[in-house]
Amino acid sequence: MLTINRIAGALGAEIGGVDLSQNLSDTTIAEIRQALPDHLVIFFQDQEITPAQHIAFARRFSEPEEYPMLKGLDEFPEIVPVVKLPHEKINFGGIWHADTTYTPAPPLGAILVARELPPYGGDTIFANMYMAFETLSDGMKAMLSGLRSVNSSAKADANKTREDRLVTAGKEDAKRELTGIHPVVRTHPETGRKLLYVNFGHTVRFENMTEEESAPLLNYLFAHQVKPEFTCRFRWRPGSVVFWDNRAVQHNPVNDYHGYKRVLHRISLRGTKPY
Repeated sequence: MLTINRIAGALGAEIGGVDLSQNLSDTTIAEIRQALPDHLVIFFQDQEITPAQHIAFARRFSEPEEYPMLKGLDEFPEIVPVVKLPHEKINFGGIWHADTTYTPAPPLGAILVARELPPYGGDTIFANMYMAFETLSDGMKAMLSGLRSVNSSAKADANKTREDRLVTAGKEDAKRELTGIHPVVRTHPETGRKLLYVNFGHTVRFENMTEEESAPLLNYLFAHQVKPEFTCRFRWRPGSVVFWDNRAVQHNPVNDYHGYKRVLHRISLRGTKPY
């Protein structure tokens, strides 16, 4: 029997009673599919899945897609290793962000599998963007609803977190700039709810404004949207699998395990153009 237990007030639920290495029934997949918009990030523990099983599970929800800048596994290019080596000080993606919002249609979500973990640290924090929008004043909501944001793959803060991996696994055109322009207030395609859709990692300015003009309001929003009461924190362990809704969630991997290796395998799932 599949069980679903919330882990925090804002978002997050642990799902038990399921073996992701198996060919799950349509009924079980439907329950997991519904748990994603209900809880925004879902956690599975004690799973032993191969890369092929990882791909098979992901395909039950959407088509896996390659990451724009890094090579995936040789046999499974859609699976990107998320790696920090013992001598490295910066972790890949180690800032608050939603994945690849610099593309025209950012991923629906991502499924991450723990492969090698440090003895401590390396937790991931997730934040609920419905709450970030809903707790704003009516005046702020109205103003933001008329704006669009410019998101860039070349924003310096995010670029810095990729440097080590681009050296070891970067694609030939990894340094080209990608740009996506999206509504600041997005409507979730499944729930119809409004959410705040800017992020520190990739949003550089508002459309038709300069970066200098945009910065005061963006900086306020970046701080607001990751308040502790909007978040949950997940502690990885061997066999952990995490599936988050990239449309309504931001995440931040904590960089507190210097001197140790950490390896996760990520699959991004094809999404649709935000509106």
